[in-house]
Amino acid sequence: MDQSLHDTDNLLDLFEQSTDKFKNNPFLGTKNKTTGEYEWVSYGEVRKRTDNLRGGLAKLGVTQGDTVGIIANNRTEWAVAAFATYGLRARYVPMYRNEILNTWHYITENADTKVLLVATHDIYKQVLHFKTEMPKLEHIYIIEAQGEGSMAELEAIGAKEPVASVKPKPNDTAALIYTSGTTGDPKGVLLSHGNLRSNSRAGGNRYHIIGEKDCSLSILPWAHSYGQVAELYNWLQSGGAIGFMESVDTLGDDLGKIRPTFLIAVPRVFNKIYDGIGAKMKETGGMAEKLYLMGLKAAKEKRELAANGKSSFMVNLRYKIADKVVFKKFRARFGGRVKASITASAKMNVEISQFFRDIGVPVYDCYGLSETSPAISMNAPDQDRLGSVGKPLEQVKVRIDKLGVSDGSSDGEIQVSGPNVMQGYFKKEKETAEVMTEDGWLRTGDRGMIDEDGFIWITGRIKEQYKLANGKYVFPAELEEDIRLLPYIENAMVYGDGKDYNVCLIIPDCNAMKRIAAQMQVRTDVEKLIHSTVVQEFIGIEIRKSLEGKYGKYEIPKKFLFVEENFSIENGMLTQTLKLKRREVLSVYDIRLNALYEEE
Repeated sequence: MDQSLHDTDNLLDLFEQSTDKFKNNPFLGTKNKTTGEYEWVSYGEVRKRTDNLRGGLAKLGVTQGDTVGIIANNRTEWAVAAFATYGLRARYVPMYRNEILNTWHYITENADTKVLLVATHDIYKQVLHFKTEMPKLEHIYIIEAQGEGSMAELEAIGAKEPVASVKPKPNDTAALIYTSGTTGDPKGVLLSHGNLRSNSRAGGNRYHIIGEKDCSLSILPWAHSYGQVAELYNWLQSGGAIGFMESVDTLGDDLGKIRPTFLIAVPRVFNKIYDGIGAKMKETGGMAEKLYLMGLKAAKEKRELAANGKSSFMVNLRYKIADKVVFKKFRARFGGRVKASITASAKMNVEISQFFRDIGVPVYDCYGLSETSPAISMNAPDQDRLGSVGKPLEQVKVRIDKLGVSDGSSDGEIQVSGPNVMQGYFKKEKETAEVMTEDGWLRTGDRGMIDEDGFIWITGRIKEQYKLANGKYVFPAELEEDIRLLPYIENAMVYGDGKDYNVCLIIPDCNAMKRIAAQMQVRTDVEKLIHSTVVQEFIGIEIRKSLEGKYGKYEIPKKFLFVEENFSIENGMLTQTLKLKRREVLSVYDIRLNALYEEE
């Protein structure tokens, strides 16, 4: 056991202490599909349901070391099942509801699942055959059901035959979080109670601005460690409330109803909002657009003056006018109360991050992996450096290993040590050994550097980098992020391993296509526009212009392949955290991408 952990470092103690302390506070909110309003359950009510379900699971024979799986989106029952499982010293295995059947099958079997909870009858019918194929899977129960075979039945059994909770040890496995599987089968990351508890506590200490009166809108799936730790466990220790987003399509409405004070998201959420605001202001035009542009210019001038210890009455006045007339309306889209947001999974574009700070919705970059429970470093209001991913959390040590970098760069692989580092990959000793150094540090696979003040800067992904024929290294992910920021682009993938130059697969934005058509006075269907030589040349020029100055000439794609179907979770080209599965994309487009090099 890590010497920095204590007996109280377990998720059950966190839950039971919080549900005692904040018993009457609203905890979890669910949107009523009939009325459209949110209905809340208190900390005390969630505790009661958890105690009941624990008794029901115990009746099924669930005990220390057993596995309880769940296929469901974030919901009250997700949390109830998690803490009921922890109270039996069993381990919890969450799966994404919008996952493909083969992945559910693989995880359920690989994790030695004994009891499986599923959200709906439809999912139940899809997975029912698992019981005949997996000897260790004994029971499947439905959450959205009543009577026999339902989660409600288990809770009713536990209410009649209660079972006291058993306190987990810090090194007991709490959860198996399966990686998204950008290459090969998903790997089950073994995270202990000590891993998760140390990380939620460290994150809470970095963000000490969160308290009982705070509220979050739950956007990210708890099946991933980021949403689970940063939101569920972190908010438990503060006594705040969490409302569940109904769907991506209702995000705007849900923000207005929940009026969150804090948001936990990924860059793509903010990128979309940024694009939407820019397009809307351009479309509106007139005085509104002038005030908007005036405000952004004034904000930039304010920052530059402040950096030199100066200020200007006129600059402040221009900013104040724009803030009151325009920026206030942008904040209202978030509910009007957001005091901070954190983002991870990918690096936030500095320009976009600065934009949200200028309009009064500050976004702070953080960094981590499933294997580190997940947070390694965080920016925060009182410890912040724009463009970096913050300083390491308490008890987390970070070093830069330059031995594995062969291109003469000043950066190196980021390696981590601390109570947040996983126990290993389940049933994968070889893979576990490959990511650990001889002295026990985790190899992240990310390239970076640490500045003189201790802030970490991400420079690339070692596994994704490749070398062009001229010997120059390329980190495609950063290029792709910048290309996606263009209003004409929905998605992109840069390609060029071993080639003379880069090319790029482009999925244009259909709505933007319509605007381009009007601008160029072209009358045709959107699908035809995508394959129009004129439109493709226009987009190609815009992409190159946007990348010039920021990237070397050798990095900027010379040719483009335009396709209609977007990358998605459903077609297997994106992970659940919206990372690109390059191998899957190449399996479909490899021939067409390579053909670009033959068109000389």
